[in-house]
Amino acid sequence: MDSLTQIVLGAAVGEAVLGKKVGNKAPLYGAIAGTIPDLDVLVRYVTDTVTAIEWHRGFSHSIVFSILLAPLLGWLVWKLERKQEASWKDWSWLFFWGLFTHPVLDAFTTWGTQLFWPFDVRLAFQSVFVIDPLYTIPFLICLVLAMLQKRTAPKRKKYNTLGIIMSSAYLVLTLVLKGISYRQFTKSLERQGIAYQQIDTRPTPMNSILWTANIDTGDAYLIGNYSFFDSGEIQFIRYPKNHEWLGDLRTHQKVKRLINITENWYTVTKRDDQLFLNDLRFGLLSLDSEETRFVFSYELQKTNGGVMILETPKYDTDAKRLLSALWIRIWGN
Repeated sequence: MDSLTQIVLGAAVGEAVLGKKVGNKAPLYGAIAGTIPDLDVLVRYVTDTVTAIEWHRGFSHSIVFSILLAPLLGWLVWKLERKQEASWKDWSWLFFWGLFTHPVLDAFTTWGTQLFWPFDVRLAFQSVFVIDPLYTIPFLICLVLAMLQKRTAPKRKKYNTLGIIMSSAYLVLTLVLKGISYRQFTKSLERQGIAYQQIDTRPTPMNSILWTANIDTGDAYLIGNYSFFDSGEIQFIRYPKNHEWLGDLRTHQKVKRLINITENWYTVTKRDDQLFLNDLRFGLLSLDSEETRFVFSYELQKTNGGVMILETPKYDTDAKRLLSALWIRIWGN
């Protein structure tokens, strides 16, 4: 999830663990713990694109990381906050839950997380977009109300608990909505007589009302959108796989690793004789039926005896145009 959401979650967890003993320092240190796993993004500055993607939400988003780091951070804060009632064990417990709940929440997103590292298992329920105001805003309001109370006030615990219950209930609700949307997609494919091998569904940005699906038909992918306000049939747009365009590059180690990252949900396109590998799991840059640019696209540049992989840049104008189109599409077809 985005940084603000993880800060709110970490702060709420910190408050639940230690708020009664240390007051507002509990959500402060909880918020710090909630942001630490995402420091893995710094790897991009010291390594290549593919390795940086592989590291993202890997070791730092695992149970092992939480168990190893929590006692160390707990000891450091215990030394800094000697005047507080909390013990080393108390602070370690706060940091463990702050670190651990971060990847648990990330497991609900499309990218997922390697919670059980070093085992090569990535949990990705794909029921929540990385930024979802319906999850974050009520949670944030409850947290602020809690922090405005005295540390021993009964209302402080009630507000914080309410925020945790509401946010957790929303995550469960998104799993239900995912199941309903999946059923709508499969029923539409059946009505239209479309044979397929595999289907992958996820919410569109910033909401849990409009859902999108990637459908593997063998030589191509279909992409369709479904809103709970829809009254018409789902329209599917076809995108050829073009995997054969990779040629010898398909056996190159870096390209194989990139394909593995996409979980084989990828297409290959050409622009000005340059090859691009597109990760379908995160959708297109717009809802236009003529759109061919994907949110995550990688340019494959041949070099002497190898290949250089570069992520294509995204611009603020693309995001604004997409969000504007999504707002209109949410209200039905």
